[in-house]
Amino acid sequence: MLPFQTLLPTVVFAVTALQALASDTFIAAVYEHAVILPHPTGEPVSPDQALALMNQNMNVLEGAIKEAARQGAHIIVTPEDGIYGWRFTRESIYPYLEDIPDPVVNWIPCTDPSRFGPAPVQERLSCMARNNSIYVVANIGDKKPCNSSDPDCPRDGRYQYNTDVVFDPEGKLVARYHKYNLFMVETQFNYPKEPEAVTFETPFGKFGIFTCFDILFYEPAVVLVNKMQVDTVLFPTAWMNVLPFLTAVEFHSAWAMGMRVNLLAANTHKTILAMTGSGIYAPAGARTYSYNMETEDGHLLIAELDAHPRLSPASPPAVSWNSYALSVERFSQNDHEFTGIIFHDRFTFTELTKPEGNLTVCQKDLCCHLSYKMAGKRDDEAYVLGAFDGLHVVEGQYYLQICTLLKCQSTDLSTCGQPVETAQTKFEMFSLSGTFGTSYVFPEVLYSGVQLAPGEFEVLNDGRLISKAKPTKPVVTVTLFGRWYEKD
Repeated sequence: MLPFQTLLPTVVFAVTALQALASDTFIAAVYEHAVILPHPTGEPVSPDQALALMNQNMNVLEGAIKEAARQGAHIIVTPEDGIYGWRFTRESIYPYLEDIPDPVVNWIPCTDPSRFGPAPVQERLSCMARNNSIYVVANIGDKKPCNSSDPDCPRDGRYQYNTDVVFDPEGKLVARYHKYNLFMVETQFNYPKEPEAVTFETPFGKFGIFTCFDILFYEPAVVLVNKMQVDTVLFPTAWMNVLPFLTAVEFHSAWAMGMRVNLLAANTHKTILAMTGSGIYAPAGARTYSYNMETEDGHLLIAELDAHPRLSPASPPAVSWNSYALSVERFSQNDHEFTGIIFHDRFTFTELTKPEGNLTVCQKDLCCHLSYKMAGKRDDEAYVLGAFDGLHVVEGQYYLQICTLLKCQSTDLSTCGQPVETAQTKFEMFSLSGTFGTSYVFPEVLYSGVQLAPGEFEVLNDGRLISKAKPTKPVVTVTLFGRWYEKD
């Protein structure tokens, strides 16, 4: 039997280890990667050439993973297309793909690399996780053979999937997700036959994962949060910013707040395509984020999050999004309503012609109410209150209800809704609400210079998005972005 003096440190160590296994918080990291792209070609390169390019990108990602681990991060998310880019046809991407097995096989590629055939990318990612004792999330391509007995089998005899993988701190493959909602240019990939709701457990909460365009749809995004009850969503993305309210940082932060869940969003970085904007978001707002259209370098973000945000005292309460707007009479309507286009959708607008006031603008069943006071009405800037209630049909079909206070590109009202990043007008206060028919509403405020406003606004239980104090920066948009999934 061990003497008491020897036993005590052992007991203390065991208790400490058990406490660490069920932490109330964890350190998250995301890396925005300036992807090294292949030369565009319709012809496949050799497997060695494909691996050489992927290793260049993985060299950069490995540096970020090591630094994240050094700073205490438990998990790191890297971007969609972060290992080989996006300049591909169905044929030319094939050398970059690997056969990714179902995680139930209990596989550590770092220690058993040849178990499922050549898998150098999975092996290297697994070793990055194992050597740095960190969860690693990456986006790669999966290939699955099929034959004529499958009526959906492509003519080339294989399925190709845009795929996320997760390796745990031992290097084991613990999650594999095939992107279900492909963006219109992803012709190199196949749609999975069924949507996947991929989750996995960690000592710091339950995690789910999906990719980029998926965030706009019920499956898998809402299913993971509301039905599977995940605490944190992992989100590799290649997001092309669309101002005024579909910038990456703005919409992703709004989605996390509206869904009351953590979101780890890692974007690719390519300014010529307006690809930037990564962040670590909590239900109460952004913990850290980056938006950089000035330089071409990557960026590592690290922040602490609540492991179980719904149980956190900082988690905002549930919201009845139309309660206030349905309970009040319409505010005075401006004499002049007009229409304008935002991202191909025709909004109904009314101008803020006075330094302060109360306005209502309606479209179909949606009425948007705004109370506001400007610090000073400028003659060189115009603001409008806008409403949209309808089906967006450009790069996919999804039903939206949107209330937005936004700055026009110029004093010419025909520019209202066009992209704008900067403003000079400050507001003393604002309160925005709408008669939403959906409970899925995502709130956010965007300041001049594409800056978020964490802690400077709140959503009341009755659905009003209000400024908590005098806003500190000029406002570009104040938006309630509603998704009515049932009407798609």
